[in-house]
Amino acid sequence: MNQTTTSVPHRSVGDLVRMGIFTALIAVGAFIRIPVPVCPFTLQLLFTTLAGLLLGSRRGGMAVLVYLALGLAGVPVFTEGGGIAYIFQPTFGYLIGFAAGAWLTGKIIETSPDGSLARYVAACLAGLAVVYGCGMAYVYVINNFYLGTPLGLWPLILYCFLLAVPGDIVLCLLAAVLGRKIRRAGML
Repeated sequence: MNQTTTSVPHRSVGDLVRMGIFTALIAVGAFIRIPVPVCPFTLQLLFTTLAGLLLGSRRGGMAVLVYLALGLAGVPVFTEGGGIAYIFQPTFGYLIGFAAGAWLTGKIIETSPDGSLARYVAACLAGLAVVYGCGMAYVYVINNFYLGTPLGLWPLILYCFLLAVPGDIVLCLLAAVLGRKIRRAGML
């Protein structure tokens, strides 16, 4: 009897549990708001970045994609609820960026033999750049072409980058320190 097998990535129960934990942390992080003047932010970036650092590119990115799938299916895990219509929210691009950013952060750590803190910080900042690139592009397109609320380049840079990025850089530094310590301790 001739059996055909397909190549399916191996995922252990432990991998699935870790991915599930990060999916849950990302959802909880959406509701942990740190009040700062002008631009309050959540802890989602911290958990998506840690997912990339600790689970690697594929599993970290997958944890974020599961979070996105849950939200788009209607589970109210996004900061403003959930459902398929959420794709028309200007901030949805940042959610897409979280998945790509987690993947890139994990890929940089996976492909680097250097376990230095500088390498972790660089990986986190690279992921942050992807998050902001996706998020800002989405805000611009949705506002100018769908919502009919034109947004110029300077307001986009001011409100979607300059006022928001300092807190996210702090979260990246925290993620780099935590991720490195957790990996070195072999806790995950």
